[in-house]
Amino acid sequence: MKKLFMSMVLILPMLIMTNCSSDDDAGVFIPPAETSTTYQLGSVADPSISGTAKFIKNTDNSTTVELQLTGTPAGGMHPAHIHFNTAAESGDIAITLGTVDGDTGFSTVTFSSLENGTAVTYDELLDFDGYINVHLSATELGTLVAQGDIGQNELTGEAKTYDLGEVDVNGISGMATFLERVNGEALAIIQLDNTPSGGMHPGHIHMNTAAEGGDIIFTFNTVNGDTGMSMTNVANLDDNTSFGYEDILNVDGYINIHESASNLGTLVAQGDIGQNELTDNSITYDLAEVDAPGISGTVMFTERANGEALAVISLINTPSGGMHPAHIHMGSVATAPGDIMFTFTPVDGDTGMSMTNVSALDDDSAFGYSDVLDFDGYVNVHLSAAQLDVLVAQGNIGSNN
Repeated sequence: MKKLFMSMVLILPMLIMTNCSSDDDAGVFIPPAETSTTYQLGSVADPSISGTAKFIKNTDNSTTVELQLTGTPAGGMHPAHIHFNTAAESGDIAITLGTVDGDTGFSTVTFSSLENGTAVTYDELLDFDGYINVHLSATELGTLVAQGDIGQNELTGEAKTYDLGEVDVNGISGMATFLERVNGEALAIIQLDNTPSGGMHPGHIHMNTAAEGGDIIFTFNTVNGDTGMSMTNVANLDDNTSFGYEDILNVDGYINIHESASNLGTLVAQGDIGQNELTDNSITYDLAEVDAPGISGTVMFTERANGEALAVISLINTPSGGMHPAHIHMGSVATAPGDIMFTFTPVDGDTGMSMTNVSALDDDSAFGYSDVLDFDGYVNVHLSAAQLDVLVAQGNIGSNN
């Protein structure tokens, strides 16, 4: 009996400990992990106001959207909506969100359908073609305090920027930035400096290089002179051919920004894009005075992303109104004359400049930037097409430099 009692004494605590442990585990509640996605809301009218929109998936198939802004003024009440399309395109209201309290910068709303009654799930919202607007007030809906693309229009973080150089109007230049969307489309932002207030500047992507010129293939939203900015969604060319972010990186094109719709001939900014983008590699050769006293200059070749080159001839003291043919000849200045191998765009006497794309010799043989560096040649710039025997500038290039 004593042995049995001792055995019970040893076993009982173990049973108690086991039961207590089991009860503790059963009593612990572990909530399921929250399924949510957060989108960024950028500043619009007030650079100090920005925030996020958090989409939360609920178990009853509804969605909760929590807006959290920073920098909102105390006492303000800011209506918010999900709209159809991208922010660059704009669109009708799809869903009314909670009004943001300026004191806290916060709002929340739960829904399971669009304004028109169409059911919408969390997963469908992740692929929604839309954007969010947060307005200054119910009476000032035209003033936006925050905005952001959502769903398939969300920006991935991938971006490409191209320089837009000054052309016909002194002091105006800038850049064009293309940002990739989740759906493969792009947001194009053109930002120019020193545009005149009140001006509206049309912009386009043209086929070919700026040196060659070409037809319009894509039209941007007009650049506002007050802000110097334009925002455009890029999904298709003007002929409705598909054209997204990856296509931009490889397009054979350039951008022109014009002074106005009634003065398209005056360019305020221009830049090559895609495969025509200029790299940091360039080489400059001197062009010395020959038969016309005081005229001299340089020819600079700059490499493109596709291996071709931009050739820029810059001369000083060329006579106004003159047009000066120019060529690359075989051989060197010392062994001249040599056969013409490549023809440049004529030098404009008013500016002393010529811009030419270099991709092939006159006989259509491939001829790019790397070929220029090793070429056995020299450049002649002539007085006129009728006086090719009178040289205004000349210089060795390539292997003869």
